[in-house]
Amino acid sequence: MDDQNKNLILAIVLSGAVLLGWSLLVPPPEPTAEVELPPAQSQPTELAPAASVIAADTDATTPGGLTDEDAPRITIETPRLEGSISLLGGRIDDLKLKDYRDTLDEDSPIVTLLSPASKDHAYYALFGWAPGTGLGLDDVPGANTVWSIVDGDKLTPDTPVTLAWQNSSGLTFNRTIAIDDNYMFDVTQSVQNNSGQTVVLAPYGTLARHGEPADLQNFFVLHEGLVAMADGELSEIDYDGMTDFDLDPRDGSQSETTNVTESGWVGFTDHFWMSVLVPSADAPFRSVAKYDAGRDLYQTDTVAQTVTLAAGESSSTETKLFAGAKEWATIREYERSGIPGFIDSIDWGWFFFLTKPIFAVLHYMHQFIGNMGVAIIGLTVLIKILVFPLAYKSYASMAKMKELQPEMEKLKERAGDDRQKMQKEMMDLYKREKVNPAAGCLPILIQIPIFFSLYKVIFVTLELRHAAFFGPFTDLSSPDPTSLFNLFGLLPWAPPEVGSTLALVFLGILPLFMGVSMWLQQKLNPAPTDETQAMIFAWMPWVFMFMMGGFASGLLVYWISNNVITFTQQYLIMRSHGYTPDVFGNIKKSFKKKAKADK
Repeated sequence: MDDQNKNLILAIVLSGAVLLGWSLLVPPPEPTAEVELPPAQSQPTELAPAASVIAADTDATTPGGLTDEDAPRITIETPRLEGSISLLGGRIDDLKLKDYRDTLDEDSPIVTLLSPASKDHAYYALFGWAPGTGLGLDDVPGANTVWSIVDGDKLTPDTPVTLAWQNSSGLTFNRTIAIDDNYMFDVTQSVQNNSGQTVVLAPYGTLARHGEPADLQNFFVLHEGLVAMADGELSEIDYDGMTDFDLDPRDGSQSETTNVTESGWVGFTDHFWMSVLVPSADAPFRSVAKYDAGRDLYQTDTVAQTVTLAAGESSSTETKLFAGAKEWATIREYERSGIPGFIDSIDWGWFFFLTKPIFAVLHYMHQFIGNMGVAIIGLTVLIKILVFPLAYKSYASMAKMKELQPEMEKLKERAGDDRQKMQKEMMDLYKREKVNPAAGCLPILIQIPIFFSLYKVIFVTLELRHAAFFGPFTDLSSPDPTSLFNLFGLLPWAPPEVGSTLALVFLGILPLFMGVSMWLQQKLNPAPTDETQAMIFAWMPWVFMFMMGGFASGLLVYWISNNVITFTQQYLIMRSHGYTPDVFGNIKKSFKKKAKADK
């Protein structure tokens, strides 16, 4: 086995070792184990079961016959949101994002985030009070309570609304809902005890989702489902994981309960959108995640501390609800304003130490340049500058190896079949000439985590969604829209649909450029003398070309830019060390060799 074969095998083994070692050293966070409920004196035993059924009858009618569809509503109108609040349960269950459309078509509807219980894939937020000792479900407001408007007729950033409800025993409940210019609701719940006796109850917030999302990706690189932060520890559980929760004997659902948490948040995250409950920062809370198989209902609750009110006393609590797009800048501002770890609601993955700074640089470059494709090229240049010292050593060593090629051939002739002697003399030659034969592996080892991190950034972050480059490249988060099928738009028929088998065969212009750039990069060096290795190298660019044809356009822009810069660097560095790559000569030799083999 000659040194080129060894380098190839070493590169593959080391690359696999990097990924395997990382997965062993930094495993993904495991779901929080179920714990027993706090004792009765701190949280009444009725608290958890009561909170667990708040979404169980959301499609039922009230005693007066009011349904979800004909319940009166309060309009929501902000610069970035539109929708309404139902007075049935005071549910925030109708919300659309003005700045985002389902597709690039100008007539495409804007994105719907929350929808009422009467709709398919219902998704909504509820707030209320769980009854403690001496109270029943009818004594506190729930999912089907009909609220009345006390103040305000439209929810805007300047005009909050206040709702009220009073039970038959003298408890008066008020709920004030405010909203900012972006995606954060502020819900303040208060209760006044005029019943003449002491009452025990606890405020809660709930997010309920009927069935899995219609646009669920189910892709390994993206987390969709439950996301929570509890005292600085992030938890991510997908929808399948929620169906595996232990059975709760109190209400028959499958649930998982956290310990009492001093700070944090919990909710559901989609590919680009998210809804999260953020309890008050100055009060501990407990979160409950549930799955009701009978109703195919996914639910998460935040339950605040129990309140004991003597006659004449009152209490209030505040819970925030984030419901909107996972914009990096917006979420970061909310984190800076007091929501701990909120930026981690974006799925940065295991390589977060790379994905976070890579995206931050890409974001600022995009703001400065104004074109995401050009920003990706700029990011590629910056990365190549940062790793240039290692690349320089690698390419310099490769040039030195080329210079030593005649000496190595002489060693092989002298050693004959004595492999041990040949290995010893080659090692002596490397030491004498100060050459590291494994140096060529460094660019590969560096590129693997960077490539995966950039792939994660391009696929996961909202800012790449519908981001344009030029011409037909109007969405860098989607595959190349051009196709060899219609000669890239020159022929009068549509290209194959993205994701179809024909689209994988009739590649776009970006995958073709990527394959050609990889092939030209190979031609900086003569083909390996070993036939097996030569065949592997010959096929590699074209295998990668078809394999990555369905990847995001932005990732291909990075790969092409990286290949072009690497080609230029390697050519100039090798020339500076006295070895001039004969690119066209190597191309001619490869074609002659192929013709000879065919003959």
